[in-house]
Amino acid sequence: MGIALDFQQGVWRNAPLDVMRFDPFHAVQLIEQFQDFDTTATTGSWVSTQATTGTAAVSTTVPGALLLDAGATTDNQGIQVQRTKTAIVPAANKSFWFETKATLSAATPPVTRAQLFIGLCAADTTIIASGAISTNNRLGWLIADGGLLTSVFTADKAGTATTTTGHTFVPATAVKLGMFFDGAAFTVQPFVNGSPVGTAIPTANVPTAVIYPSLVCQSDSVDRPTLLIEGMKIIQLM
Repeated sequence: MGIALDFQQGVWRNAPLDVMRFDPFHAVQLIEQFQDFDTTATTGSWVSTQATTGTAAVSTTVPGALLLDAGATTDNQGIQVQRTKTAIVPAANKSFWFETKATLSAATPPVTRAQLFIGLCAADTTIIASGAISTNNRLGWLIADGGLLTSVFTADKAGTATTTTGHTFVPATAVKLGMFFDGAAFTVQPFVNGSPVGTAIPTANVPTAVIYPSLVCQSDSVDRPTLLIEGMKIIQLM
């Protein structure tokens, strides 16, 4: 299947890709290919925070990828990063599209368990604390304490939360995780490998506060997990 057909289905099926070629004021776009990873205070695009241990750096073996390494087998320890220079604000008639490609593994494979978040959430330095999600205003895939490799799609609006079907990770196997926020219906539909999964997140659980691209990779004991992110794309109507 060709690239043109690929972008006529899946999460991008109704994205304004053609319009954006001619109208620079129609939508804003992030294409993050991790050619660098700047966490310089105040000027860097990303903020990196350790939960005692962990690292995040551009991969030296996979082109256009960021590698998060929990750095320990100790429960609840690891790394989180947020792109706080990319503000996404769910609002009426301001639809957005999100997709990234993720591979969960371990320093000593195969990975059997992890604490993980991939998606968008409010600025916070402890997205997962004591094995549980601790940040309100979020949309993304979560593996909390004891979840092994099975994620849920979690959504929260100012403390009013819900979950729907997520994805069960296969060790060292890439998966595309996407979501579409429908600004007219004010709902969010998750996608896995280009296909919708679970039920759409209702308006009551869709945040209206600013949210940012966010990644967490922490140990759930036993394993030292790693998370490889091969690019990230977001489009939001202006």
